[in-house]
Amino acid sequence: MFDRSWYNRAMVEPIFNFCSDKEYELFMKDVVPFEESLVDNNTVLIKLYFSVKKERQAERFEQRRSDPLRQWKLSEIDLQAQSMWDQFTQKKYEMLLRTSKEKTPWHIIRSSDKHKARLETIKLILNQIDYEGRCRSLEYKPDPKIVFSAQEELKLMKEHEEQRLENE
Repeated sequence: MFDRSWYNRAMVEPIFNFCSDKEYELFMKDVVPFEESLVDNNTVLIKLYFSVKKERQAERFEQRRSDPLRQWKLSEIDLQAQSMWDQFTQKKYEMLLRTSKEKTPWHIIRSSDKHKARLETIKLILNQIDYEGRCRSLEYKPDPKIVFSAQEELKLMKEHEEQRLENE
């Protein structure tokens, strides 16, 4: 499974100048053929993007800041990223557009509610993998309000941006 951390080069690194434009473009050019080669060699590849609303993320960061048992989860990059939300949104859009392909699709998981997100992710994964004792009569269909295709997410993001521009 590749989660979005596999894609730091596509999102975090260019925003924070941790990579050059050339390194970024090389990654974006090479990542899909690399992933497709894994799939062609019978690797089950599941790309998950856990998407959370800005306000909910801010709440989680505040919980991490104030809870001694969670403080280790909070980094300076996290705090800076909140103020760069629009830049991350643009990079997310570009990443999904360029790297979600038929063989290697992204699955967007609405994760403002962590419990529901985890359950729906388990359903998604169980649908992707054959395993001993699997009962095909059981329904593991993820909730379409929580699990989206990248194409659906791109459409929603575009509509949201158009509405934002209209309201300005």
